[in-house]
Amino acid sequence: MSFSAMPRLPSVLGIVSAVLMFFAAATFAQAAEPVKISRDDTALDLTRTTDIYANQGEAFQVSTAAAADGIRRRIEVRASSPSHQGDWAVFALSNVSEEQLERVIVAPHFRLVNSKVFWPDLGSQRIISITPSEGFALDRIASPDADVFRITLNPGATITFVAELSTPALPQIYLWQPDAYKDSVNSFTLYKGIVLGIAGLLAVFLTILFVVKGTSMLPAAAALAWAVLAYICVDFGFLDKLISVTSSDERIWRAAAEVALASSLVIFLFTYLNLNRWHVHLGYATLAWVAGLVLLGGVAIYDPSVASGIARLSFALTGTVGILLIVYLGFNRYDRAILLVPTWALLLVWLFGGWLTVTGQLDNDIVQPALGGGLVLIVLLIGFTVMQHAFAGGAYQQGLFSDLERQSLALTGSGDTVWDWDVARDRVVTTPDISTRLGLEQGSMHGPVRNWLPRLHPDDRDRFRATLDVLLEHRRGRLNHEFRIRAEDGHFHWLQIRARPVLGSNGEIIRCVGTVIDVTEQKNSIERLLQDAMHDNLTGLPNRQVFLDRLQSVLTLAPSDGHLRPTVMAIDIDRYKQVNDSLGIAAGDNILIALTRRLRRLLKPQDTLARLAGDQFGLILVSERDPGKVADFADAVSKAIMVPINFANREIVLTASIGLASWVDQQESAPGLLADAELAMYRAKRAGGNRVEPFRPAFRSTGTDRLQIETDLRRAIERRELTLAYQPIIRLVDGEIAGFEALMRWEHPKRGSIPPSEFIPIAEMSDLIGPLGLFAMERAASDLTSWQAQTGSLPIFVSVNVSSAQLLNADLYNDVRALLQRTQVAPGQLKLELTESLMMENPEQARLVLAKLKETGLSLALDDFGTGYSSLGYLTQFPFDTIKLDQSLVRDATDKRAVLLRSVIAMARALEMDVVAEGIQTDEDAAELAKMGCHFGQSYLFGPPATTDAIGRLLKERFPLTKRA
Repeated sequence: MSFSAMPRLPSVLGIVSAVLMFFAAATFAQAAEPVKISRDDTALDLTRTTDIYANQGEAFQVSTAAAADGIRRRIEVRASSPSHQGDWAVFALSNVSEEQLERVIVAPHFRLVNSKVFWPDLGSQRIISITPSEGFALDRIASPDADVFRITLNPGATITFVAELSTPALPQIYLWQPDAYKDSVNSFTLYKGIVLGIAGLLAVFLTILFVVKGTSMLPAAAALAWAVLAYICVDFGFLDKLISVTSSDERIWRAAAEVALASSLVIFLFTYLNLNRWHVHLGYATLAWVAGLVLLGGVAIYDPSVASGIARLSFALTGTVGILLIVYLGFNRYDRAILLVPTWALLLVWLFGGWLTVTGQLDNDIVQPALGGGLVLIVLLIGFTVMQHAFAGGAYQQGLFSDLERQSLALTGSGDTVWDWDVARDRVVTTPDISTRLGLEQGSMHGPVRNWLPRLHPDDRDRFRATLDVLLEHRRGRLNHEFRIRAEDGHFHWLQIRARPVLGSNGEIIRCVGTVIDVTEQKNSIERLLQDAMHDNLTGLPNRQVFLDRLQSVLTLAPSDGHLRPTVMAIDIDRYKQVNDSLGIAAGDNILIALTRRLRRLLKPQDTLARLAGDQFGLILVSERDPGKVADFADAVSKAIMVPINFANREIVLTASIGLASWVDQQESAPGLLADAELAMYRAKRAGGNRVEPFRPAFRSTGTDRLQIETDLRRAIERRELTLAYQPIIRLVDGEIAGFEALMRWEHPKRGSIPPSEFIPIAEMSDLIGPLGLFAMERAASDLTSWQAQTGSLPIFVSVNVSSAQLLNADLYNDVRALLQRTQVAPGQLKLELTESLMMENPEQARLVLAKLKETGLSLALDDFGTGYSSLGYLTQFPFDTIKLDQSLVRDATDKRAVLLRSVIAMARALEMDVVAEGIQTDEDAAELAKMGCHFGQSYLFGPPATTDAIGRLLKERFPLTKRA
């Protein structure tokens, strides 16, 4: 076996040796082809002839280029820096001249050319060291922008150079003649200095301009100029002259500068075009865009390449969106967009050149500084553009414009349409075209003036034609004419022409020029004002003033016409307020409209029906003069009102109190006759309503009494003759005093005690209820302060009733606040009581006023709970914290009393409201209510209303230790 295997041994060894030679060959880099250098070569690009070997480790072997003797040698180079990552570059140079040549190898840190859009190469140190195949490592020349090494080539020498790279990317490597390299650096330095100086001056100038003028576009332009200056400083290598910057820091600064440039361009576009005025969503989109770029500035610290790539995309997107907006707004005649066209066109050219550069399609050494200069040129154009707007209107502000310009500016600002009638050619032209405003085809109202006549209102055609004829005939004057013209939709528009004729050399009118404006809204407003001034808005009937005017006209004619004997009827609907309270205001309005239609059917053309007040009508009966027929007519009116009205599946039956007053005295005036009819109506109402009451002179004494009471009440308020009595409110749990209800009292000097039920309605019908209510609140707060001064702080409250006139008065809130500040009473100790009927008069106004009063800390109580129909709804709609059960509920003798009281009290407690029971008659009732959870009780069982001094003595007895506490 062993001998038979021996012949195969040589072949196996040959295969193994061949494999080893293959791997050995793969381990060594191939020899580079040398670049021949002569004495006249000042600059050679070695980028394409340089071979890059990535990830080769710390030791790198390469075959040298063939020397003059044709021998290729193998050299090994080891990394000199611990940060080396195994990347190497190899190139070879051959001196074909007969002289020793001095050259420098230059590898720039950053090159915009071919830096890419996505994850761009933002620059760094490129070469750590260079080792030649002969001699020692090359000497580095200090340079902030590039890796520069000095080499010396002997005549005829061919040397292979191995460069130890810090990154696998080597954008460019150049071989320069030292003096030529120095001249190139100096020339570029001069150019960069000029560009940098212009950029700095622009930034400073725009900033100063912003401080001087302060318009919004100037800070945006200044921010863009400073961003360009920052970018130029980084790109031209000026930053390291100011601060110490490493190669890694320079990448962060470059990315941050590009982000700032992109964001400032977005802000400038938004601010200059004022995009927020076109659509609010554009403002939101811009804000989100800028916010994203600001966050991108933080990303630049951790990954500059990602931040720079996104910034470059944003820059391109801003240019695209900008041109679309400029085109759109330009077609909409936005002057700012039109003025930005040259600047944005240059920006698009710059973007195109930048795209060619970063993708490597445009490759030369001047493109990068040229793009920097282009940025400065763009900012320069932007500066000119914003200056044009910043100083626009300066002449206008100083008054430096002609009368013609002033008139043109005023006409444009007014928005009026110019009406130009060429009389010689009989052609009318309007600018802008009024046809479009009327819904007609464009230009349809242009042409001969007779073309306007068919569209004019029939009542206005002759007057329009006559006005123009008079103007042409007299050859002077002004045209000021209003007329109606029919639009395409059939509606008529009121137009007003104000024009002035222009005379020719022969004295004839050759032209008539002026303005035409649409005054439809003004005409409609005047008609509505006249209608509202003379008629009731709800029923369309004449109001009280028109009624009196017509009645006076009839009374003026009556003495001379023996057949004219007018009768005035005052009609008041009984229980109309209850209908409003139960069914709502809308139902009450519908009922009034229905009654108006019924009454109109009874009238003859010469009679007049008017609405004098809320539920009060007035009627002038001229068609009947016989007393019997007048009485029959009044009875017919009463029966017409009594006919049932169906509303919301309910049948409503109403009655009326009617007062009659016939004309008998020739000296009688319209207000006097109406007052007599109203006195008769009030007498019918006091008699129970649903009746017709003729006027008798004795009724006037009653009216005189009311006037006397009103006069005396006014004097009593001024002299502070009114007083308050306080009825105790007891805590049912322990029988202690919890508070008092303030009740108004009036001791008349002659008539004695006048009950509130008599003078309060008179105050509500006059203007006295406001001062009366304010007096009650002030006196209650003053008495409470006086009691606390005698006994110390008391755990009690005082309730004051509020009238409807006070609640609907806008000054109530301010009066209460001033009262609290003046008396220093704790808001929680003052409680306002209101009935549900008060809020029915104007629920929305009541809700707003009560909400504001609640904010002051006052307590609000709903009085007479259970007597109306809407109380449960008010508990959630209005901010009440207390309800007062009406005595009709407490004294109910039916079996359901306990169930009803328990339910109401439980509901109130669930709503976190206090409950006060009125009209408690026995101690057993008080105990029962306490068990149900009722908090307080108020009735004569606990004490009658007492004077202020009596209450003071009572509090001293009940709270003896409060003062010392």
